[in-house]
Amino acid sequence: MHILEIPSFFHPYGGLFCLDQAKALSALGHEVRILSNVQLGVTIGWRGFLTLPWRRYEHVMDGITVYQSYQRGIPRVIRPNVNRWVSIVRSMFEDYVAKYGTPDILHAHCAKWAGYAAMKISEEYHIPYVITEHLSLLIFEEEFGAVPSKAWQIPLLKKAYNKANLVVPVSKELVGSLSCYFGTDYRWQVISNIIDSDFFHYQQRLPIQNRPFRFCCLANYWSLKGYDILFDAFRRIRTMGVKAELHIAGRGTDSQACRQQLSESMFTHGLLDKSEVRNLLYQCDALVLASRSEVQPLVLLEAMSTGIPVISTECIPRSLRISDDCHIVPVDDADAFAQAMKDMVNSPIPDGKSLSEQICQMASPQVIGKKLETVFNDILASR
Repeated sequence: MHILEIPSFFHPYGGLFCLDQAKALSALGHEVRILSNVQLGVTIGWRGFLTLPWRRYEHVMDGITVYQSYQRGIPRVIRPNVNRWVSIVRSMFEDYVAKYGTPDILHAHCAKWAGYAAMKISEEYHIPYVITEHLSLLIFEEEFGAVPSKAWQIPLLKKAYNKANLVVPVSKELVGSLSCYFGTDYRWQVISNIIDSDFFHYQQRLPIQNRPFRFCCLANYWSLKGYDILFDAFRRIRTMGVKAELHIAGRGTDSQACRQQLSESMFTHGLLDKSEVRNLLYQCDALVLASRSEVQPLVLLEAMSTGIPVISTECIPRSLRISDDCHIVPVDDADAFAQAMKDMVNSPIPDGKSLSEQICQMASPQVIGKKLETVFNDILASR
């Protein structure tokens, strides 16, 4: 099967879940490539805006060929940027077909805007397309405004959902939360996000005796991740005499704004690569995430895959609430979060190996690759 992956956003702005799924499908013997146009923002990273390639080019990431373009966005001019982004993707697809032939199926990651571009390509080339949706309600609300909204984007994205051969939300809860914008009149099937379970494999931690309990939070520094609640909760357990450390990492966690919020026994590691993330997880005893909105956070899956328990909020999907190793507290409740952290420090060490095995059965490349393969084959057979 010839599969073309089209991400809405990609390196250097994340989106590597697209690469992981491409690798999983390639491992099953399919012909898989990625077509990526990334809109760069000068206010997000001016160095990349100036220095990343100005022409389309091909490169290889972990064995997957990526046909790449970087679009320089115009600040605060949303609609022209979107129209140009979609136009570039469609033009890149023409180049792609000339070189590699027409793919059997398009796999877009997020309706905004890869799903919409896939719909336009599908109309022109008569190729089926699938949208895997990763974006949360709060992300849409930030751009569209609260419901009822008359944002021009909504009818376009709703059409992309309705015309898709299948929409694949990464959690069941996402369908209901986005229904206020897009309804539910489309075909959908839940498939979990994928993690590199071989890379994030189980490893036994060092004994906790004679050292502080180490919590870590791996999340970019912005309001949706609830760092204000986490910092408040950690200070509270310190005043209770709990011997613990908090290690944080992610984009912006080494900024001046974040550093000003840190206090004793809090440490920032900044933005880490994949190997550095794993190393930090192996040095810690639990992961904490005080998010206000999530769809299916990969970091929770990665942490549990390495064998440590997690504490998070009610916004995460029920599919991640595995046995007693995923502790859930209300959103924006520093008292409850602090109590959960204190209880974890004082609890027996969980069976990390069993937890890791459960995550493998849920989100390994082999499991998710097979599910996607079945979905794509069913779509092609029905045509």
